[in-house]
Amino acid sequence: MDFSDKEEFLKEFGADYGYPNGPKSIDEIRATEFKRLENGTVYLDHAGATLYSELQMEAVFRDLSANVYGNPHSQSDSSSATGDIIREARQQVLDYCNASPKDYKCIFTSGATAALKLVGEAFPWSHQSSFAYTMENHNSVLGIRDRGAAAFAIDIEETMHNECLSETPVTSMNVSLHPVQRRNSIQFTDGMSTGSAHHNLFAFPAECNFSGSKFNLDLVNIMKKNPARILESSPCHEGCWMVLIDAAKGCVTQPPDLSKYPADFVAISFYKIFGYPTGLGALIIQNDAAKLLKKTYFSGGTVAASIADIDFVRRRQGIEELFEDGTASFLSITSVRHGFKIINSLTVSAIGRHTASLVTYVRNTLLNLRHENGAAVCTLYRSSSSKVPFEESGPTVTFNLKRPDGSWFGYREVEKLASLSGIQLRTGCFCNPGACAKYLGLSHLDLLSNIEAGHVCWDDNDIINGKPTGAVRVSFGYMSTYEDVKKFIDFIKSSFVSLPNLSAIGNVLRAGFIPFSTKGIESELSAPNHFLKSITVFPIKSCAGFSVERWPLCSTGLLHDREWLVKSQTGEILTQKKVPEMCLIRTSIDLKQEILFVESPHCKVKLSINLKPESYTGGREEIDMHAQRYEVDGYGDEVNLWFGKAVGRPCTLLRSSISKCRVCLNKSRSVGMCRDLDSRLNFTNEAQFLLISEESVSDLNSRLSSNVREGAPVQVNPMRFRPNLVISGGEPYAEDGWRNLKIGNQHFTSLGGCNRCQMINFDQKDEQVQKSNEPLATLASYRRAKGKILFGILLKNDTREPDTDSFLEVGQVHPNS
Repeated sequence: MDFSDKEEFLKEFGADYGYPNGPKSIDEIRATEFKRLENGTVYLDHAGATLYSELQMEAVFRDLSANVYGNPHSQSDSSSATGDIIREARQQVLDYCNASPKDYKCIFTSGATAALKLVGEAFPWSHQSSFAYTMENHNSVLGIRDRGAAAFAIDIEETMHNECLSETPVTSMNVSLHPVQRRNSIQFTDGMSTGSAHHNLFAFPAECNFSGSKFNLDLVNIMKKNPARILESSPCHEGCWMVLIDAAKGCVTQPPDLSKYPADFVAISFYKIFGYPTGLGALIIQNDAAKLLKKTYFSGGTVAASIADIDFVRRRQGIEELFEDGTASFLSITSVRHGFKIINSLTVSAIGRHTASLVTYVRNTLLNLRHENGAAVCTLYRSSSSKVPFEESGPTVTFNLKRPDGSWFGYREVEKLASLSGIQLRTGCFCNPGACAKYLGLSHLDLLSNIEAGHVCWDDNDIINGKPTGAVRVSFGYMSTYEDVKKFIDFIKSSFVSLPNLSAIGNVLRAGFIPFSTKGIESELSAPNHFLKSITVFPIKSCAGFSVERWPLCSTGLLHDREWLVKSQTGEILTQKKVPEMCLIRTSIDLKQEILFVESPHCKVKLSINLKPESYTGGREEIDMHAQRYEVDGYGDEVNLWFGKAVGRPCTLLRSSISKCRVCLNKSRSVGMCRDLDSRLNFTNEAQFLLISEESVSDLNSRLSSNVREGAPVQVNPMRFRPNLVISGGEPYAEDGWRNLKIGNQHFTSLGGCNRCQMINFDQKDEQVQKSNEPLATLASYRRAKGKILFGILLKNDTREPDTDSFLEVGQVHPNS
């Protein structure tokens, strides 16, 4: 690391960075409490879930090992001890938000989402009620609008400026209201549908989990005392307005001070604050607001008495007891105090200053990045007011990256390459559709068009019609360091910034272009020097294949290639990505005997599967894969039990029906679906054949040797890429330029490069599967194009319906470029 860079950073941020007045410096915290990060992992998804301290967990385990905590719904000593701990934890939560126990109560829930759900379901809605919420809100808040009341979104932008006669910044608010929606599915009781004292609810986040922008908590007092200031001339401002703060993200560095901003409801998530426990949150609720909630369901712990055979129930009077269904997660609640101990020792204000220093540095650095042509590399998403200082934002930076020509890098490309560099970040819309659409400039038409194109949350459709569908987010926690930030910035520079005078090696490739050698192409056409060395059939998807010198062709490619797959009991298609041990399952086919042989180091018996249709005993069903529907045949218990033992989980073996294998004919297919549009396919991802060149593999191995940092260099053989066809001869990557080729009397068309994934990083040694970042990390440095890492080419057989005498065999390859 360049120490001069850190010295410059400390000159600017040293007063805030690293807890200079705390019990431990940031370096001491990382060395003693986060040893698991010493392997080089850079964790930058603290907005999703921050990391727990190892000392925190040791304290939790000591506590649970030394004490007996019983069900608090009892009178025993262990139960009483548990009750005391729960009361102490409630007070810690209230203290964290400076909420007086005279005015507020703490209800433990299964998470912040459960807290929001409780408010939405128990709120005293009526036909006159309104639910207003800011555009920048999590889906867990948007779900409240389905309660039958009038619901509408509000967009609030704040601008900070200095008055001429005062140095004190003045904040002005710009408000725009979106159309009112009403759901009519909820039936209100008679007592709730009339009267002027109806109740309304306004919800906003303390901090937007998309942009990191912090909302002005003055909104609480404004909405409770003068809602017309926000709602303007809308008739919806009438009635009693109550306020809900989603503080799941904001509580990390600036919990709302409820003594100054007396919100009615505040939702909290503990793993966002100190990492552990998960599955536990809280709802801080004002006592008067609690009395208005209409809870219908009752359970153990919420009733004082009930009678089983008549409709009689008497509920408990205590607010916590009334709303906490069932037995509280008391072991998790006992763990909360150990998390608060960590946070309180550092102080929230110091954590805020520490993370703000990192955020400011990252934002400034990203904004200053330029390509060789002067074009900006990074587009940041934050409050539209440029006068709002970075300190007014949370520890989050959200952005997208652009190429020199102004086109976008897809966020999935950024995420994939970051993972290869040991950097964990998050991409997408982060369950915040309003903020996503707002900052990305996506209209309703854009959003609906994206959905029609097949885009859903967490998929790979990161660019549609030239626009990003989501963004990249990095976020910081109290244990984040300058070194984390430096590695992230260096990664962005090396992977996405186009600099002058660089060769293709290590540089970002221009969109849609992979350099390949043109040396000798003309002579290749007249005197072929390429040779098909081996043919490999992979009968079972993601399992090992077998190599032959001659093999029959059929309408789906190589006979029996990817004709079977393994499915879990939950319906998931099993592949090496999730079950790497599948590569240890070896296969072979005897065409004369019509038998598929399968072996595994986990099974003593070699399995023999008859290829004749009468061998099916598991019935016929339909499955979905790659957005296509297949008809498949199943096998009996003996076969399925064998595969269950081989992969270490219950599963079933399925075979593609000969008459119902997939045919890709959808010309408007979404990104990531098969490219072999006019061919019949079994369970291949994109095309009938994959071709790999030995010369290209040799060039890759040379690069792997030169890139090695420690230990023995990684070396790969062609079978690491699971090709059907391995060729030799010619220049490395000459296959990139082939349009079609002839092998024997068979003609093939190239469908372009094969997009590689982390599956090629699995290495089988001594019947064990190991995973590293190679060779994908090295390929990413020089084989990237439009978000894909390409190696090898996909082919389709131009013979529409090969007859029974159609064979492919090793021999000369005649390419046409």
